[in-house]
Amino acid sequence: MVRTRTKKQRGGHYGRGMKSGRGKGKRGGSGNAGLHKHHWVRTLINDPLHFGGKGFTSHHPVKVEVPITLSELSNILPNLEKHGFAKKEGKIYSIDLVSAGYDKLLGSGEFREKSLIKINKATEKSINKLSAQGSTVEVNGGNKEE
Repeated sequence: MVRTRTKKQRGGHYGRGMKSGRGKGKRGGSGNAGLHKHHWVRTLINDPLHFGGKGFTSHHPVKVEVPITLSELSNILPNLEKHGFAKKEGKIYSIDLVSAGYDKLLGSGEFREKSLIKINKATEKSINKLSAQGSTVEVNGGNKEE
């Protein structure tokens, strides 16, 4: 029986390529070597979040301004009174929209109740409409906006 060429191991690589016949063979590195290079497809399949999660976390949160119109205010007035954000003192309502979670009063619609309204910001249109009916708007931030 004749011995094969690989058993004689003559002529350099004896049919196994450059390094496959030497010890630890064609692994492509030890451990996690090559995850971002030659083992990239394996990384995508087995551990897609290996190099960090998707998206990002903003460290500058944006505060969203919550507006309310005069017509919405007239619709939710009984609800505000029920939850303690509005009180009727005689014929005048005292409404605290800041503690109710609203930031700005807009002038569209109608509000016919005489009232004292506390808010951070209010438009000129809303202030003019309410003052024409005898109501008062207390702007906390001092910002009267157009």
